[in-house]
Amino acid sequence: MKVQIASKNYPMSDKLSDYIEKKLGKLDKYFNEDVTANVVVSKLREVPKFEATINAKQAVFRAEMANDSIYDAVDMATDKLANQMTKLKGKLEARYKENKALKLEFVPEPEEDEYEEEMSIVRRKQVELTPMVAEEAVLQMEMLGHDFFVFLDMDTNDVSVVYKRKGNDYGLIETSR
Repeated sequence: MKVQIASKNYPMSDKLSDYIEKKLGKLDKYFNEDVTANVVVSKLREVPKFEATINAKQAVFRAEMANDSIYDAVDMATDKLANQMTKLKGKLEARYKENKALKLEFVPEPEEDEYEEEMSIVRRKQVELTPMVAEEAVLQMEMLGHDFFVFLDMDTNDVSVVYKRKGNDYGLIETSR
């Protein structure tokens, strides 16, 4: 597994970098081919924060932890990633049985109490895609009182989504073909 580490407002040491690579390296046995783990180490209100995202083909695993000790945050996040893989094993086997990037035989079986009911779609809604710019989509979203808004981006002629982030910020998801 390739581990790409970025640091924001946090001093990175070789010891911490090696520790992160060692901990995430233990998850490497779950994947057939080389996948990349993107890691961000930062400070959140003077508390160290660790974020890890592993992108496998058609499956994304993500964990984010903040703790007084960055090493404890790394431990908790890698445990969380392993738990995500365990909890999703049955669903992943059914959904991604053709995906050769995941080695599901190494993921432990979920315990009885960890198994959740199958997700079901309880409501469907059709939306008419209106051509507009992202700023206009944010205004539409605010007027509707929603947390996200799907629209046809006039600049790219692709479907895009604007969404509310924590605080008063907004995000934009752009699609491509």
